[in-house]
Amino acid sequence: MLVAPLDANTLGKVASGICDNLLTCVIRAWDHSKPLLFCPAMNTAMWEHPLTAQQVNQLKAFGYVEIPCVAKKLVCGDQGLGAMAEVETIVDKVKEVLFQHS
Repeated sequence: MLVAPLDANTLGKVASGICDNLLTCVIRAWDHSKPLLFCPAMNTAMWEHPLTAQQVNQLKAFGYVEIPCVAKKLVCGDQGLGAMAEVETIVDKVKEVLFQHS
């Protein structure tokens, strides 16, 4: 499974085990023998908040694979870290992870 983008709200829900919508319910029920990749994407201030690092680390502890965000001009107009990785980067990582699990 690929979750792209993963915003700060959904990141917090998944890290805390909250399942109050279709996506969070599917993630909570996901078979851990299968890969789950996530692409964080949020405003730089949200990305730099200490809770975000804790929540990303929690997802990694679950065995999920992070495709890190990148720095560029964001939708809000700010320049900085928090943009979703480029599509080519995401596709390459998905292929790599699927190859490892085949």
